[in-house]
Amino acid sequence: MTHNGDAPGAGLREARACWIDRDTVVWPQAEASRRHFLAWSPDGGIACDGGDLTGDPRLIRLAPGTLREEQRRAWPHLAAHPALKVDPRDAALVRDALRGQVVAVRRDDGSALVEATGVQLPGVLDDLYAKAATAPLGPSWHGAPSPAPGPSQHGAPSRAMDPSWQPEPSLAVWAPTARKVELALYEAGGRTVHPMRRDDESGVWSVRGLPSWLGREYTYLVTVYSPEAGAIVTNEVTDPYSVDVTPGGARSRLTRLDAPEHRPPGWDPPARPAAVPLERAAIYELHVRDFSASDATVPAALRGTYAAFQHEDGAGMRELRALAADGITHVHLLPVFDFATVPERAADRVEPSCDLAALPPDSDEQQECVARTAATDSFNWGYDPLHYTVPEGSYATDPDRRVQEFRGMVAALHRAGLLVIMDVVYNHTHSTGVLGPIVPGYYHRLLGDGRVADSTCCANTAPEHLMMGRLVVDSVVTWARHYRIDGFRFDLMGHHPKANLLAVRRALDALTLADDGVDGRSIILYGEGWNFGEVADGARFEQATQANLAGTGIATFTDRLRDAVRGGTPFDADPRVQGFGSGLAGDPNGSPANGSPEQQRARLAHSCDLIRLGLTGNLRDYVLPSGRKGSELDYNGSPAGYTAAPGEAVTYVDAHDNETLFDALAYKLPPDTPMGDRVRMHTLSLAAAVLAQGATFVHAGTERLRSKSLDRNSYDSGDWFNRLLWDCARGNGFGAGLPPRADNEARWPYARPLLADPALRPGCAAITSARARYGELLRIRASSPAFALGSFDEVRRRLTFPASAEGVITMHVDTEGLDPRWTSVTVVLNATPSPATQPMPGLAGRQVTLHPVQAGSDDPVVRTSAFDPDTGTLTVPARTAAVFVAPFAGCGCDAGG
Repeated sequence: MTHNGDAPGAGLREARACWIDRDTVVWPQAEASRRHFLAWSPDGGIACDGGDLTGDPRLIRLAPGTLREEQRRAWPHLAAHPALKVDPRDAALVRDALRGQVVAVRRDDGSALVEATGVQLPGVLDDLYAKAATAPLGPSWHGAPSPAPGPSQHGAPSRAMDPSWQPEPSLAVWAPTARKVELALYEAGGRTVHPMRRDDESGVWSVRGLPSWLGREYTYLVTVYSPEAGAIVTNEVTDPYSVDVTPGGARSRLTRLDAPEHRPPGWDPPARPAAVPLERAAIYELHVRDFSASDATVPAALRGTYAAFQHEDGAGMRELRALAADGITHVHLLPVFDFATVPERAADRVEPSCDLAALPPDSDEQQECVARTAATDSFNWGYDPLHYTVPEGSYATDPDRRVQEFRGMVAALHRAGLLVIMDVVYNHTHSTGVLGPIVPGYYHRLLGDGRVADSTCCANTAPEHLMMGRLVVDSVVTWARHYRIDGFRFDLMGHHPKANLLAVRRALDALTLADDGVDGRSIILYGEGWNFGEVADGARFEQATQANLAGTGIATFTDRLRDAVRGGTPFDADPRVQGFGSGLAGDPNGSPANGSPEQQRARLAHSCDLIRLGLTGNLRDYVLPSGRKGSELDYNGSPAGYTAAPGEAVTYVDAHDNETLFDALAYKLPPDTPMGDRVRMHTLSLAAAVLAQGATFVHAGTERLRSKSLDRNSYDSGDWFNRLLWDCARGNGFGAGLPPRADNEARWPYARPLLADPALRPGCAAITSARARYGELLRIRASSPAFALGSFDEVRRRLTFPASAEGVITMHVDTEGLDPRWTSVTVVLNATPSPATQPMPGLAGRQVTLHPVQAGSDDPVVRTSAFDPDTGTLTVPARTAAVFVAPFAGCGCDAGG
């Protein structure tokens, strides 16, 4: 009988057997009492008819076996299943079999077919073709100089700058299962097809070309068995190692990244800001199109493009320079690699045609209008990869100039004093259509029945496989060397093996200024260390999750402080669940979701502990005032503390995902909260992230009370709901209509009355104040090493949390011997609607003052914060974050830094 009761050959549509190395097959349905084989056919002709296989299959005999310990460790999701061993007499057939159709077969003692199924091949391919790990791939240029950009170390121009230099190209693609691979080279009027040579040891196919090929479009013609088609097919595909593509990505293009035409003005010599380690980083998350799409100070033709960053008089660039002066160190760009979901030529896009601004603020018509053109408009977050190592073309004024214009953006940000981080999405692709046709069943992670896993939203890649993991490393290195990227944020990093991220780290660390034009050790890495899906809890490998990355120097976003400050989680059915920064400390909103007063007090106490831990950089071994280590504090059933060093935490209270901070507070604060108090709670919430150890992170516009009209998932909500407004006279985006139905309809009953309330739309005074106060927090952070202690030992020795009143958090940092101006820094976060007094007996008799930045604050309330030297008591107004400093005796320190 078969596993599903169907005919014996029904499993040919699936792939339930896994060939994990050259001599081992794991098949959960294997039975010791049966006979097992691998049937294979070079022409893909195996089928099932009349209860048996047809197509004259050739056989590889299999014998019962057991998995070795190292095999069980390498394949944990298969460790408990039966193993079969390739008969040594048939070992010579393995390489040939892999270049055709392979079927696992189970027969009874009378040779009747019991079951047949397709076979998953990644493991055996990695074993047999391990030499591919170091083989050249993609386009390369013979005789090319070092890829280090710009002049040589001796000031002489590189050969890449010599227009008479004409190198010869080579192209190589890994396709070990292919029967044949050819290069299709395009020119006006047609194409020519060139044979490629196969290296049997690596499975790499290659061809060497002529200098005249420069600039030509190309594809590969891969003749291979396709399980999906059930036949040998010829797929025309782009190069996974493309560095340039045609508009829309249909063909790759032979481009020399070091050629003069791809080096924009200002690219040489490089003007790069000094590197900043993660524990000092202040990161500003920005979408390229958001940056200028709504900015009337940028010429219309440049709005939404890389080129807008080179328009230095635009409002956006003025604001970025101001943020850099305040203390922002990095701009984190949402996906800027080639993605699938925006037409690259402007002429192919269709924008909403409604008068959106004329519609009521609580109407559902705006979202309906935006939805009609969402698939063809100019906006998407871009988490839909096509080509990992090619700049996105829709952000270029001309997609054929994408390389130069991308570099122009990077150079402009560097000139503004900002380092540049790329948001990279190697955990999935938009579809299987780019990588899948080259090596079917390899680059994407397969489930037990052979279907592609899609827990990330799309087709999950499999960086645990040798060559997918290598593609990740090689792509990151290319961005670092050729585009001067200063950091990488990995989307859904927990779907990567930890080993893959460590390989990225090693590869970057090997880059040097002398050889590569970049100090790779200074490049920062962080990402989403979430634990879910088919890889959860180490089901397939040791994941790059929050806890697993402790001690690596690779950081992860910490949702602990985020949820404690905002309240609830992003997934609550009722968005009014309150937190420390949204009214839980004495300002209830009346929602039953908050529980009884006793439950609220207990939750507030727990939230305060989560925030205290977040202020340490989420250290697993830090001992809180309660006596518990960070790892002993609960966060939704997991340890709250997980980092080994504070630089491994990225602390934030909002990001592009979920509602903006302003929108979250709109839901959670009592509806009648005055705008002035909303700004205070907004600033207080940001203070928890800005004044914490580790990297601090903010979504662009949050400092200006940015709203997306309560949209919790604006990935495809168009320019309208994603407006980033630099001119406060245009508001902050709140009241743009009910957010898109698909992800928000369940919250419309909560959203509608809020959007209709004109008191919730901030004016210039509120927006300007919020921006000023965020800048003050950044300047405070940058003013003292108290906020960048760097190691667990320093945090443990210097940072303490004095006992505080309910709804108040006090952090004291002893900076003696560390800070040349101050012996201590004390932060008080008062989330209550009343003034708070904080006893600090150790400061009695000292000359303690409000931090100089706050002494001259835009906020008149914070300026009333006070210190009583007789008792050592600090007094902090309601809804206020105040910072106090104790100078050295006799020090006349009054500079804000």
